[in-house]
Amino acid sequence: MTRLGSLFGQRVKIERKKRGISQEALALRAGIDRSHMSRIERGIVGVTLEKVYRIAIAIDCEPADLLPPKNTPLD
Repeated sequence: MTRLGSLFGQRVKIERKKRGISQEALALRAGIDRSHMSRIERGIVGVTLEKVYRIAIAIDCEPADLLPPKNTPLD
């Protein structure tokens, strides 16, 4: 996976934990298999724009909150 995928996964995990949501509950709310959600958080798989929005809605945050700052090195 790319560095961007890893950073996205880290942000998902941070935002999820800030809200006290389990990974399983997040997966259920977002309509994503729990094991796939685990791979997203670990940066192993990429996500579609649709999944970014579904995860943001499930966490109750803006999709942009799940992305790293634009000046973050990606290589």
